[in-house]
Amino acid sequence: MSEEHSVNASALLAEAMSKSGLFWVEAPDGRTWGVWHVWSDGTAYVVSGPGEQPLPWLPTEARIILRSKDTGGRLLTTRATTSIVEPGTPEWTAAAELLKGSRLNAADDSVTRWAQQCTITALRPFGEPVEGPGSYDASAHRAEPVDTPATTASWRPWHWRGRHRRGTRRGR
Repeated sequence: MSEEHSVNASALLAEAMSKSGLFWVEAPDGRTWGVWHVWSDGTAYVVSGPGEQPLPWLPTEARIILRSKDTGGRLLTTRATTSIVEPGTPEWTAAAELLKGSRLNAADDSVTRWAQQCTITALRPFGEPVEGPGSYDASAHRAEPVDTPATTASWRPWHWRGRHRRGTRRGR
């Protein structure tokens, strides 16, 4: 980052990670994945797998993109080391308890399921930010949406009493 726009990057990183429960991880194929996380002692923990958020395999170093909680816009891009936290270790137990506490709408014994079927990944940011206030990349960072079978472009859903016609009001 340039000297003329001096920002305390570590304070900005800690604030962005603790205030926002979402960030993006750039995968090796160039696609970014939005993930929810918990932040604890300089580490972001992410759970992925069946019944949880999708996240591809990550190399030992990845880029993470943090958003502003206020505006939702890109705030900081930095590098992070990644490592899989092994079930049964003290770090896994602590991370699972933190994740369980912030998991919305948990319908089962999440911790047991995570140990059997899911992966907890630790992402530890390091070094100077790649992008930040005063040094943003000029590109738009737009990407085409990923193909999914969840689209309904080929048919129109059925509506009770048909579709509303222009110029008329329902209920009359």
